[in-house]
Amino acid sequence: VQLQASGGGLVRTGDSLTLSCAVSGRTLRYYAIAWFRQAPGKEREGISCLRSSSGSTDYAGSVQGRFTISRDNLKNTVYLQMSSLRPEDTAVYYCAAAIGYYSCSDFRMDGLDYWGKGTLVTVSS
Repeated sequence: VQLQASGGGLVRTGDSLTLSCAVSGRTLRYYAIAWFRQAPGKEREGISCLRSSSGSTDYAGSVQGRFTISRDNLKNTVYLQMSSLRPEDTAVYYCAAAIGYYSCSDFRMDGLDYWGKGTLVTVSS
């Protein structure tokens, strides 16, 4: 499975931005797709997760109500719609896939099998 995150850029406080995670490879079956981010000088944190079979989602408290994860099965793409962006949302954003069972709400990095290269989001004040 290959993952390609895209859509990052420079935006202003309060703006919206949508990131995409294109999924490809020999198998497109995955248990969950998660979005993580890593701000400068900070650890990588999980922010959103979508379970493939049910479509149910989880969010970190820092983005709850502002970010929305969704998918387009025809395009094999998972999206992260981000609104009301803040300077503290500045980070490199990564998408990752778990082929087997993954506890979305825990956002454990070691439970994810594949990672895409990140895309940088910069929010200016």
